[in-house]
Amino acid sequence: MDPHRRTAVNEIAPAGRNFTAVSEPVSQLNGHKGAAMDAEAFHAASRRILESINTVIDGKSDAARLALTVLLAQGHLLLEDVPGVGKTLLAKTLARTIDCTVSRIQFTPDLLPSDVTGVSIYNQSSRLFEFRPGAVFANIVIGDEINRASAKTQSALLECMEEHQVTVDGDSYKLDEPFMVVATQNPIEMEGTYPLPEAQRDRFMARISMGYPDKEAEMEMLETHQATSPLDKVSAVVTAADVAAMIATVQQVYVSQAVKEYTVSVGRATRESPLLRLGASPRSMLQLLRAAKATAALDGRDFVLPDDVISVADSVLAHRIILDRKAAGAGETAHSIIRGVLSRLPVSHETANSPVRSAGSPVVASRRTH
Repeated sequence: MDPHRRTAVNEIAPAGRNFTAVSEPVSQLNGHKGAAMDAEAFHAASRRILESINTVIDGKSDAARLALTVLLAQGHLLLEDVPGVGKTLLAKTLARTIDCTVSRIQFTPDLLPSDVTGVSIYNQSSRLFEFRPGAVFANIVIGDEINRASAKTQSALLECMEEHQVTVDGDSYKLDEPFMVVATQNPIEMEGTYPLPEAQRDRFMARISMGYPDKEAEMEMLETHQATSPLDKVSAVVTAADVAAMIATVQQVYVSQAVKEYTVSVGRATRESPLLRLGASPRSMLQLLRAAKATAALDGRDFVLPDDVISVADSVLAHRIILDRKAAGAGETAHSIIRGVLSRLPVSHETANSPVRSAGSPVVASRRTH
């Protein structure tokens, strides 16, 4: 795809495509199956989740939306920021909005891999070894301060996150679906930590830096969060089956050849950049496109625009690339390099007028600007 070529909407979204509920299960990645939702139900469910999260996390609607995007794209989320800005609270709130199994692992230097994956225990009465599942056997696994665990324990998550299964003593056990790891880490305090290796970071679809809230949000927090935790008022607004159906809907989102070529051109540009020692991996391209599909679905479309790729590129790619020492010394950051790559691959769109919404059809959202 020529990055400077104007791309018409009819090349990206064939006429007549729509969100549709199907009677037969739709095959999912990682063996997951579910029936897709219609557009109205998908919009209502996503709105309930986001509204529930935003009642707890003040002034961080973008972070809440990205967390939901990663969930619907069947990815894993890394929350990285200084202490006290709501990383664990966001993870817990997302988990509570869904009526599914949730577990929390507090990563420490003495945590063992078997504490995460499970262990085989000898049963004297039956004279057999029985598998006792670890904390990873849940729909949503919250890993608090993941970089405090040793490299050996961190590696126990690699198979879980990529293949959605655990292998113990030669036997493999499938994890529940949907499955998502939400991990937090503090990038400032390095004492007693083990930095995540590249292979571990590459398993996370996106990284969010929460940042400090603005003045109004901080004042609102002081007004409403003093006596009780707002998390106590959060209840499930969707079921695990609803999430499975939302994931199936996202899987049906159409991606044109032009958008696929644009996505690949972004990844190849990072690998060819003289500012980087390590560019984006092929896995990251697949996850970038999945996140773009979820973004399109949340915007009410069943087709992906290059804008959807652009909107999530920084969060999906920045934590995977490694800067050259000269570039880092010159003040470049992973975020600035990704923005530079995107600016050198501009794409203009011929946008059509949004159609009038009818029952069961999505609203075509207005184009975002980068």
